[in-house]
Amino acid sequence: MNRLQGDGFNENFKVEGKKIHALDIDKEYAPSEVKILNFYRFEGESDPADNAILYALETNDGIRGLLSDAYGPYADTHVTKFITEVEDIM
Repeated sequence: MNRLQGDGFNENFKVEGKKIHALDIDKEYAPSEVKILNFYRFEGESDPADNAILYALETNDGIRGLLSDAYGPYADTHVTKFITEVEDIM
């Protein structure tokens, strides 16, 4: 996360309903307004609860930020649905 933040991914995103909310600038984006530039999976050694995924996102107006979620059975269904609706994956 520190490296990504150093590369300009400074916004914190949260899925709310069918959009993501940029918390720091208080703006919402639909899946069609977002690109997934990269993602990173982190896995615990034995506990599925230790699995996570971090998305590096960019919006259509140039805002870059991060969205995190659990990975696997503990994933937030709203985040999963939003990410699957994003069509632009780099």
